[in-house]
Amino acid sequence: MAIMTESTIQVLKDGHVTSPKGFTAGGIHCGLRKEKLDFGWIHSENPAAAAGVYTLNTFQAAPLKVTKNSIEQEKHIQTIIVNSANANSCTGEQGYSDALTMQQWAAEKMDVSTDHVAVASTGLIGVPLPMDKIKKGIDLMGSETSTEDFEHAILTTDTVTKHTAIQLEIDNKTITIGGAAKGSGMIHPNMATMLSFITTDAAVDPDSLQHALREVTNKSFNMITVDGDSSTNDMVLVLANGQQNNNLLNESHPEWATFIQALQLISEELAKMIARDGEGATKLIEVNVKGAPTEESAGQVAKAVISSNLVKTAVYGSDPNWGRIVCAVGYSEQPLDPEKIGVSLGDIEVVKDGLPLEFDEGEGKSYLENKTVKLGIDLQNGSCEATAWGCDLTYDYVKINASYRT
Repeated sequence: MAIMTESTIQVLKDGHVTSPKGFTAGGIHCGLRKEKLDFGWIHSENPAAAAGVYTLNTFQAAPLKVTKNSIEQEKHIQTIIVNSANANSCTGEQGYSDALTMQQWAAEKMDVSTDHVAVASTGLIGVPLPMDKIKKGIDLMGSETSTEDFEHAILTTDTVTKHTAIQLEIDNKTITIGGAAKGSGMIHPNMATMLSFITTDAAVDPDSLQHALREVTNKSFNMITVDGDSSTNDMVLVLANGQQNNNLLNESHPEWATFIQALQLISEELAKMIARDGEGATKLIEVNVKGAPTEESAGQVAKAVISSNLVKTAVYGSDPNWGRIVCAVGYSEQPLDPEKIGVSLGDIEVVKDGLPLEFDEGEGKSYLENKTVKLGIDLQNGSCEATAWGCDLTYDYVKINASYRT
């Protein structure tokens, strides 16, 4: 298996979803919001192999259904359109018809096949789309806007844009992978109010790309939480347009593992950006669980801890109350021996073999005041590990969501 090292991968400064060859993007204000940009697009010069993963919420929004159907049938996408402010979710037959209309309008505007258009929406649930405003946005697609405009157009309660890109060598070709995402609230493992778009100029078999995306999502986007709520519109899309003309990447390619690791890195960085920008958040929390019998078990323990409101509030208050961590480990419903558990706050060991250790609480409080807080858990019950990311829970989270609609 190929191992990716610092010599084979480069993080691009100010990398974007258009860093890979053959992609453009833009964003405009079409009137869905009072002043902010609210409609964006990504376009590939040629149809790109496409893969998608979607929310597990039973209520799946109309644009998600339209996009999922297109990818399953065609396995290629050339244009992605995204609107913010309105989720077009729980809008019945009219909502589905509106999503199809958006797809058709965009296809005509960009001169692509209708089934090669992906549609995404985010925002308020249960309100019909003002299609006259959507039409205005689609009519302006391809105008002189920037990738940064796209990144702003997809935001809702986010406070910052989220983007990154990397390069690596495959078949002696310089392959670029770029990404953009939005997400701040209603974020929970199995995805939530989160959209992520990843592009690459590598040539990748679409079925292999779908398998790869599922694999990396379970270790990245499905390992973050902000507030425990899973929404109706979430999706991650990957487009690979093959413009670097490498040998087709699939499971039999000698550098397939390298590509998987690069896709994992992009996904993980975007996921952490979402967790760090949680509504009202002041800190990123990283929970690493090791010594588990399986990777899945480690992941479930990590998710239990990162999802605990008591853990999240303790981190916000810089309170080294390790009892809350142990409590969350205990209700994770995973095989463990309480007499073997170890817990650390950064490098400060606070529990060993299930028993508390003496430590300087002032030092613990000081550590928890950092902008990134790492919590370590050792189950001593195997060789597998997993990491989850989240944020602290603050007063501002309540303020933001108490007035979200008004």
